[in-house]
Amino acid sequence: MKAYFISDVHLGLGPREVEKAKENRLLEFLRGALPDTEVLFIGGDLFDFWFDYDTVIPRGFHRTLAALQEFTDAGKRIHYLVGNHDCWMGNFFETEIGVTLHREPFETEVQGKRVHVHHGDGLAENDRGYRMIKPLLRNPFAVRLYRWLHPDIGVRIAHRTSLSSRAYTTTKHYGEEQGMIRYAERVIGEGADIVVMGHHHRPAFMRLGPGVYVNLGDWITYNTYGEMSEGVIELKTWKGMEDFGNVRRT
Repeated sequence: MKAYFISDVHLGLGPREVEKAKENRLLEFLRGALPDTEVLFIGGDLFDFWFDYDTVIPRGFHRTLAALQEFTDAGKRIHYLVGNHDCWMGNFFETEIGVTLHREPFETEVQGKRVHVHHGDGLAENDRGYRMIKPLLRNPFAVRLYRWLHPDIGVRIAHRTSLSSRAYTTTKHYGEEQGMIRYAERVIGEGADIVVMGHHHRPAFMRLGPGVYVNLGDWITYNTYGEMSEGVIELKTWKGMEDFGNVRRT
């Protein structure tokens, strides 16, 4: 049985036809991974925006939610670490789908290895602005206030903010790579075997002393994912069902 890792799909980011094609790729991957999955890790930003309202959920993602439900119905474990775009989760994923939700970086044992999972946000050495605003964005009082907005208004505001933020940050360099690598070196020095991150949207695989640092990239440009078998993790690019070979299809 294998462990799979994905991050930064950002469902809902672009035009409808683009997002549908991206979701189709993701669903094909999930269907192919399901038979031999031991545990699935989602490293954050599966959605470009997610907000848990008391009685409604954001529209447009029912196929992905159903695919995750198939995993848990089949007895597969899912660990979901929130990112900086989907950090406003309530209990929907836990109570309705059976996902183990993490709001902070966490460490767990997989196949005899200590695996440390961090979305990667807040580690950029020069991004003081985000480090200052992050506690405010996740403040329980601020979240309660936002919930008073009608969902149509709240989602529209979040989507526009995401687009404007992306347009601004893509022209900047905040030292994400260096900050993530230094963090991974420290965690490996404390005993972790594998450090997995996302957020940066650029896949990376690096041996750091006795451990390994993996950045999962994204499903916007790279379609990359992590696959772990017998304690060894690999960074792969999803190219279609042939990635899983013919054995499980027979």
